[in-house]
Amino acid sequence: MTPLIKISNLKKAYGAFTVLHGIDLDISEGEVVCVIGPSGSGKSTLIRCINRLEAFSDESSIIVDGVTVGPGKALAKVRAEVGMVFQSFNLFPHLTVLKNVMLAPMRVRGAKPAEAERKARDLLTRVGIATQAEKYPGKLSGGQQQRVAIARALAMEPKVMLFDEPTSALDPEMVGEVLDVMKTLAGTGVTMVVVTHEMGFARQVADRVIFMDGGRIVEQGTPSEIFDNPREDRTRSFLRSVLDH
Repeated sequence: MTPLIKISNLKKAYGAFTVLHGIDLDISEGEVVCVIGPSGSGKSTLIRCINRLEAFSDESSIIVDGVTVGPGKALAKVRAEVGMVFQSFNLFPHLTVLKNVMLAPMRVRGAKPAEAERKARDLLTRVGIATQAEKYPGKLSGGQQQRVAIARALAMEPKVMLFDEPTSALDPEMVGEVLDVMKTLAGTGVTMVVVTHEMGFARQVADRVIFMDGGRIVEQGTPSEIFDNPREDRTRSFLRSVLDH
């Protein structure tokens, strides 16, 4: 079966510093993939390349749902199918929560306002913040803002959802509410690629866990293979350092 995302020989450098050393990775439709590893290992750069928020080497190839990711018209098509949730919420402060979620379907998909509003309210209910629809983002907690960001990404009905450490900017007591929404989302069959420091989430929700270090995939496997029986010394030492705290 053709993978939904096919990454081949992905290389990325900033000047003389190489961030990604020829990554090869296939992700199937409906798969939930969690990417773990130390800071600076290239995890965020990897997923930012998928919708070309980061440019990459000409010899590299990324194909999303049959469309090659590159500059030009094809990129808009890819980005319309790929939802992204960042560490910082990136909401429009001058728009209400409801309008934040309605905006992209109207602008990009040509949705009528009434339809966009109905869908936005459904999504806000789904992420548990329907009562906040008329508020502005600045009036919400960090956890609530991140749930709005998830609803906004889902409003485009993407084929793929990318999460770049979506809980790392949150206060500890708010992490759980965002992870709960993501767990529910994972159960709906949407393809998800999640860069995360939340090992419990990765163990519970992922179909596959990828451990990166130094711009390379060191090891990948099921959660039980990675967390209970890692093959590589580097994986073992990383997991010891994060799970012992």
